[in-house]
Amino acid sequence: MILTQLMWRFARHGDDEEFYRLQASDAIRWIASSGVPLGAQTEVLDLGCGHGIFGGRLEKSGCPVTFADADNFLRPEYRQHTFLKVDLDRDPLDSLGRYDLVVCSNVLEHLSAPGRFLKDAHCLLKPDGLFYLSWTNWLSPWGGHEFSPLHYLGPRLGPRLYDALARRPRFHKPYVNLFPTYIGSILGTLRDQTAFRVIRMAPRYYTEVEWIMRVPLVREFLAWNCSLLLGQRRQND
Repeated sequence: MILTQLMWRFARHGDDEEFYRLQASDAIRWIASSGVPLGAQTEVLDLGCGHGIFGGRLEKSGCPVTFADADNFLRPEYRQHTFLKVDLDRDPLDSLGRYDLVVCSNVLEHLSAPGRFLKDAHCLLKPDGLFYLSWTNWLSPWGGHEFSPLHYLGPRLGPRLYDALARRPRFHKPYVNLFPTYIGSILGTLRDQTAFRVIRMAPRYYTEVEWIMRVPLVREFLAWNCSLLLGQRRQND
């Protein structure tokens, strides 16, 4: 369970580079434990890559990695890699190519139209490709990001109260760059409206208790972050 380690790191150092390395390394461990081969034969797209830390950890596993995001914020050590500029809320995805593994980490909750994105994202996969999706669901303890746990008061009252109490700038703004998303509705979209099938799902920071994800409502509160491993739906699925 990596949650306690992350909380200790955050309390002492904030969300520094090592904080995100820990997250990425643990997520890669879970992906590998699902039987996904990681190495030179696995072409990866780090979609919504930010500074490129997740993709950078996959590169250390031997994977050739392409990075993509709305702007290039890659760390200097990743600047020599291919970077594709894409706005996931507006741009078509089919120009990004096809990959053995696509990772999209902590991006979905920042999209205004996550359903549209999920309907189109299968075009990024090779026939046997896999898609790793993780995001912070709204009802989790960290659903409001920096104004958590006041997000439980609602996406309007919660931030206003935080601003009055904290008196410091707040980056995340509901319905601007942070959108309430729910595990149940995302799973419903994947099941009914996309070409994806769910291969495996777990709470990202304590993947040892995957059973939580099979309990509606409970999972909305107890999964700090939802991890899904997706494949393309077969004809008999």
